[in-house]
Amino acid sequence: MLHSMENVANTDIRAINERIAQESAFVDLILMETGKNIIGQKHMIERLLIGLLTQGHILLEGVPGLAKTLAIKTLSQSINGKFSRIQFTPDLLPADLVGTMIYNQQENKFTIKKGPVFANFILADEINRAPAKVQSALLEAMQEKQVTIGENTFKLEEPFLVLATQNPIEQEGTYPLPEAQMDRFMMKVVITYPTKEEEQLIIRQNLQAKASTINTVVDPSQIVAAREVVKMVYMDEKIERYILDIVFATRKPEDYKLPRLKPLISYGGSPRASINLAMAAKAYAFIKRRGYVIPEDVRAICYDVMRHRIGLTYEAEAENITTENIVNEILNAVEVP
Repeated sequence: MLHSMENVANTDIRAINERIAQESAFVDLILMETGKNIIGQKHMIERLLIGLLTQGHILLEGVPGLAKTLAIKTLSQSINGKFSRIQFTPDLLPADLVGTMIYNQQENKFTIKKGPVFANFILADEINRAPAKVQSALLEAMQEKQVTIGENTFKLEEPFLVLATQNPIEQEGTYPLPEAQMDRFMMKVVITYPTKEEEQLIIRQNLQAKASTINTVVDPSQIVAAREVVKMVYMDEKIERYILDIVFATRKPEDYKLPRLKPLISYGGSPRASINLAMAAKAYAFIKRRGYVIPEDVRAICYDVMRHRIGLTYEAEAENITTENIVNEILNAVEVP
């Protein structure tokens, strides 16, 4: 009986594998188109795709000039989506983001003017520059996938991806995102400088007479359909337990033979961390053209999903210990299935 069940499971996984091989073909097309404009930064592009495939929003951190804006703009061109860039400033108001009611004198009534948040791809540039009121207006749109103007509520179009950037250098006159709001972002991706070879190509590309044209290779409806396929990616119970062990180790490190971490962590990952690790691992397997999740998928996206979900104590900051160091120790200690 057990043998026949195993056969059924194997056939199922084979069927899922074949379906994913067909359905994920557009991933290569997107990578090819974005590669015309973006050199290197494969990590960032893959994370943007994971966000798209799981309805997760992304927080990007990196110094200016690392092609954050260019990346999302290029992605939106390749997907035939509507792109909005909102530059966050201290004097921004929620109405500047979601829209407002405007009085029309001829018709003697109020009409609604929709704001830039009504798009498929939102680039919230330097989100930590805007006051809390504006940040929470954006977070409502992210969480509820809808916007309220006056007494009217509007559903936002799918796919809807918010990419918020933070500049890690400047702290002057900024409003850091509260921990609870950070948790709303599926991943926090840290972008580093390109290599010497990559930067040489970037120079050449920018000195070319003609900019590359980005072709539309995917329709938004294909992305929405692919999300359903991502959910079908097989995740074994052992992988689920592995994800739970990683998250629980941030809450009770002493249970995982990591008593050293106890005084360094002020709070661990919430259940959102577990959900997002599972979702991102499935999407990562999908991008890699696989119908099942392996431990390597979890490890690959673990830093991006966990780095903004662990609170550090003063002791950790005094010792210059980062959340990456903590995630690293946990991954080394937790048993891999």
